[in-house]
Amino acid sequence: MIPPIVADTGGLLRALARTQDGRPSFPEFAAILTSAAAVIVPALVLAEVDYFLRNERMGMRALMAEIFDPSTRYEYEMPFPSDIARALELDARFAALALGLVDGMVASVAERRRIYRILTTDRRDFGAIRVGPRFSRALELLP
Repeated sequence: MIPPIVADTGGLLRALARTQDGRPSFPEFAAILTSAAAVIVPALVLAEVDYFLRNERMGMRALMAEIFDPSTRYEYEMPFPSDIARALELDARFAALALGLVDGMVASVAERRRIYRILTTDRRDFGAIRVGPRFSRALELLP
């Protein structure tokens, strides 16, 4: 089992994607999702996933059931006001990236929870930002 991860929208969508015969479309993403000790899903990520799955309601309902099932490794993370403030601060600090609120929230939750491993497809943004009191901590991008 690998240490806990924070899931970003793209990483979560790829980890859940399946081929027509039910196999993972992106096995390296699926393997991380299934082997992590915990999968932290920030609330804003779940809202963004819902947007992308708007034409796949059965899949979204199944994901919701799994995330809110206490026997799974998923942890739904409600935003604290301080997370939103920090997300906005990160967005301003790294303005050239145009992070936006969701990516800022992923980074702020990772920072607060001290879980610096991010399941993501967004290597450009998450590879460039730094968290921590002195903005010196890099995030570990998976896969």
